[in-house]
Amino acid sequence: MLEGFVDFSAEISVIVARGQDGQVSAFDPGLNVHREGILRTTTVPSGQPSSVLTDAVLIAARIVNALDYVGVMGVELFVTPKGLVVNEIAPRVHNSGHWTQAGCAVDQFEQHIRAVAGLPLGDGGRYADVEMTNLIGDDIDRVPALLAQPKTQIHLYGKGAPRPGRKMGHVNKVL
Repeated sequence: MLEGFVDFSAEISVIVARGQDGQVSAFDPGLNVHREGILRTTTVPSGQPSSVLTDAVLIAARIVNALDYVGVMGVELFVTPKGLVVNEIAPRVHNSGHWTQAGCAVDQFEQHIRAVAGLPLGDGGRYADVEMTNLIGDDIDRVPALLAQPKTQIHLYGKGAPRPGRKMGHVNKVL
């Protein structure tokens, strides 16, 4: 496998679902920020032009249709001067989609169950702007202060001792 550097201005993610009947539904693309190779935040709305967002959703839909995939998939894309470049395909609910827990009536987890169970896909329309922040390593020590913040959801993963780079949970803050 050969990997090269891509000159990009941003990374966005599309969380897309495809049902057994071929119905496709996508959540709004989120803007991802990484540090030290780990996703730190995903923010929706992403601040990208609507044409970029439309293209991102169409690319994600083409991928799940081409693979005849059923379930939720995360598709990460680089925004480049020449257009979008797919960076990663994750055939599962994805960390960059955790914002849906606070911003949508049907989140990515419910959407996945609906898809694989042969049920109609739900309305993934966004009703709130959200920033998801991963709690990595010692970030877990911030939980008491985060609990005091308004419009904030805390999701802890029940893992043992924190260590550098270990995702301990995430926070969804309604903006």
